[in-house]
Amino acid sequence: MINLNSEKLATKSANQKTIKCVVWDLDNTLWNGVLLEDDRIELKPNVLSIVKTLDNRGILQSIASKNDYDRAMAKLEELGLHDYFLYPQINWNSKVSSIQEIAKLINIGINAIAFIDDQPFELEEVNFSLPKVFCINAAFLEKLLDMPEMNPIFITEDSKNRRLMYIGDIQRQKLESEFVGSKEEFLATLKMHFTISLAQEEDLQRAEELTTRTNQLNTTGYTYSYDELNQFRQSNNHKLLIASLSDKYGSYGKIGLALVECQQNIWTIKLLLMSCRVMSRGVGAIMLNYIMKLAKENNVRLCAEFVFNNRNRMMYIAYKFAGFKEIDKKYELSLLENDLKSIQPYPKYIQIQIILNPT
Repeated sequence: MINLNSEKLATKSANQKTIKCVVWDLDNTLWNGVLLEDDRIELKPNVLSIVKTLDNRGILQSIASKNDYDRAMAKLEELGLHDYFLYPQINWNSKVSSIQEIAKLINIGINAIAFIDDQPFELEEVNFSLPKVFCINAAFLEKLLDMPEMNPIFITEDSKNRRLMYIGDIQRQKLESEFVGSKEEFLATLKMHFTISLAQEEDLQRAEELTTRTNQLNTTGYTYSYDELNQFRQSNNHKLLIASLSDKYGSYGKIGLALVECQQNIWTIKLLLMSCRVMSRGVGAIMLNYIMKLAKENNVRLCAEFVFNNRNRMMYIAYKFAGFKEIDKKYELSLLENDLKSIQPYPKYIQIQIILNPT
């Protein structure tokens, strides 16, 4: 029986919280004054700089405000901030329901959201109903950019373009909702290009970011530092693969990562993850199928580690659909194996490129 090593099980303390989206209140938070009482509203000092800095760091932003939608959006347009906020929830619903809707639409966990408001009641209500949300009183705005939760270790090109990538996704979703035909027919219209390559040194910052940010489409939740990933990249006993995706509307960036431990007669997938942004694009199994093909060509057994959490069931289903079966288990860590007798072909609606010897 293969020995299971559980020492790398992911743990993350509260002070290591990673914020993916900052949700702003408007009145007396983003700006001074109450919009419905006075249209002569001005932004709070340094707010424009704060919004732009968060955006540059790859932290998404949205709004949860009890306000008139049209009037508030017009004011944001006037202030030059309209395009910085994804899925703004400007209505008369509770802030709790607005934050839940934002998390659902962006497809992130509640624990990855920070909420800024000037009203203690609103902050207390959110804190009570959604205790995993990081609540911040607007009185402390000047300290926001210095908070460790707002400072990712690396700021990659994908980070800087994250909001624009989400805006592209929103446009694609709109086109898909209007498309007449099957899912596969719509995906074929996108002319997607999926690339798998051995990770290079310039990929490592994004690779580390993927391990810390991706929770849902993640098989183990293992997090690796830049230095650890660099060791794997240079190791003869590991394959560190990174995937990127583009279509006719632009790039999704680097959206997938796999780490394979290669022993003489057995390979083990230690980590396989995909960005949640590509969940609906049908690309999740491509990296897995490629590793299966490669293992079969090298005449080795192929195993995979899997650690259950509350959000990654889809990855377990992907493994089961691909023919992996559980052969051992220790605590949360399961070991799966594939006999490599049946490997699914790549989907026809996407072009696959494999780059193993980059120049």
